[in-house]
Amino acid sequence: MTQTHSRKACCVLFLVALGTHALGQNFAGVLTRQNDMARTGQNLLETQLTTANVNVSSFGKLFSYPVQGQTYAQPLYLPNVSISGQGTHNVVYVATEHDQLYAFDADGNGSQPLWQDSFIDPGNGVTTVPTKQYNCGSLGPEMGITSTPVVDPSSETIYVVVATEEKKQVVQRLHALDVASGSEKFGGPVVLQATFQGVAFDPRQVQRSALLLLNGNVYMAFAALCARFPWHGWILGYSAQTLQQTAVFNTTPNGDKGGIWQSGGGLASDGTYLYCMDGDGTFDANSGGSDYGMSALKLPTSGTLTVLDYFTPYNEAGLSKQDLDLGSGGVLLLPKQSGKHPDEMIGADKTGNIFVLDRNNMGKFHSNGNDVVQQLQGAKLGYWSSPAYWQQTVYYSGRGDYLSMYSVSQGLLSSKPVSTAPTRFVAGSTPSVSSNGQENGIVWAIEVPSLSKPAILHAYDATNVGDELYNSSQAGSRDTAGLANKYQVPAIANGKVYVGTQVELDVYGLLGAAPSIAKSPSGGSTQSPRSYGWRRSTRALISEIANRLQTIPVAFALP
Repeated sequence: MTQTHSRKACCVLFLVALGTHALGQNFAGVLTRQNDMARTGQNLLETQLTTANVNVSSFGKLFSYPVQGQTYAQPLYLPNVSISGQGTHNVVYVATEHDQLYAFDADGNGSQPLWQDSFIDPGNGVTTVPTKQYNCGSLGPEMGITSTPVVDPSSETIYVVVATEEKKQVVQRLHALDVASGSEKFGGPVVLQATFQGVAFDPRQVQRSALLLLNGNVYMAFAALCARFPWHGWILGYSAQTLQQTAVFNTTPNGDKGGIWQSGGGLASDGTYLYCMDGDGTFDANSGGSDYGMSALKLPTSGTLTVLDYFTPYNEAGLSKQDLDLGSGGVLLLPKQSGKHPDEMIGADKTGNIFVLDRNNMGKFHSNGNDVVQQLQGAKLGYWSSPAYWQQTVYYSGRGDYLSMYSVSQGLLSSKPVSTAPTRFVAGSTPSVSSNGQENGIVWAIEVPSLSKPAILHAYDATNVGDELYNSSQAGSRDTAGLANKYQVPAIANGKVYVGTQVELDVYGLLGAAPSIAKSPSGGSTQSPRSYGWRRSTRALISEIANRLQTIPVAFALP
């Protein structure tokens, strides 16, 4: 397949991920967190991994790539990337808190990155953000790239938000980088600044929620790094082609808090509207105010970002006082459902409530109870994770609970799980699903026993998660991963599963399918980070121009 033809296939991912099948199309890649804008977590074009061959005898760890810094972002995958002087590669992209972005050969061909960008320059006072000085326990010891980037296959660009500390000041930038070289594009990077109703954006925020690419714009959301200073929830939008700001929204302009972090889950979209849930904070929208703390929000994707509809729990005040966020995990947009509520959204909170909302009538606020499609009590210790979807089934993994499988009928979840996995996930987990259409469905989840122990990759039969097919602790030390990270989501692509950890990218697949990658003695990459000047070299610019000449516009509207 040629590079041009592979780009034509890229638009298929967004359609297929919502359950629309397109015959004869090739796998476009893992271009965004949880595979699509609806955040379903499913890859329906996985033809190599099956419920028969994913077992400890034939499946395991193939190789690993060392990285500098912890990996909170989900690895992304783009096939058939033509790299100047290095041929065509399937590429996996890994972003870390040490402000490093790696492009690795996804199949283990070679021990070095195909390219690597470093966004720090300690000699000139540009470093990652040392979180200790903010007395912050949620990230440490540094903050750099926290959110999952997003890839635009039509322009062959990867977008990433980078936080640095420069002369004791935190700076946040949006970078647009060529997927084949890592070179800056479109005149970037651009420093993130904004004002909304007289409130200025404070860059001392964490951009944890995954990026969203929609209708020619890149959207990003923010929450507090820590609570030492006044803060708000923010949504910023930038043109994907010019990097000019196109949208600004503040969840609590006349109050405080209301951060959008969602445990790394991205803003979701049905192609027409934006959806998210935010955390504890000021709420007065029911009395004519403009503060939407502790709420699920619906916003337009064009024009001024204003709240079109919302849902706020009746007990939001008490929840906020106890830091029991509604937006502790991301949201899932279900495909069209039969019944009274065809367009639905699912999310949960720290108390373990699972909410099914009608996206056309979200319920707003009522002091005597919640006006929602459905409310279930799930994991007793709450959710710091997002659900996944496959074949009228929702998979959810709460803190201290067993991954649960709920059937969906007439737009309603089964009142209790129809199946539960045998694994107790101490921290919960955001699952991913792979299948070949309606066949060979596999649910993948990363267990975090503790931050001082290796991550454990699990695979379950998607028709019955009580049937565990494989986990990476079954073969002794053969399949041991790096130290676990919170909020990590596995990426499944072309017969391999990619797992980010604190020290390395671990790659799993059918045994014998790829060579091993040797680690450097220091535990880091043996290839030095590339300077800004190298990234903007003549060769990189020529490659960028050539790639842009091959660009084919693609429409990403969802059904």
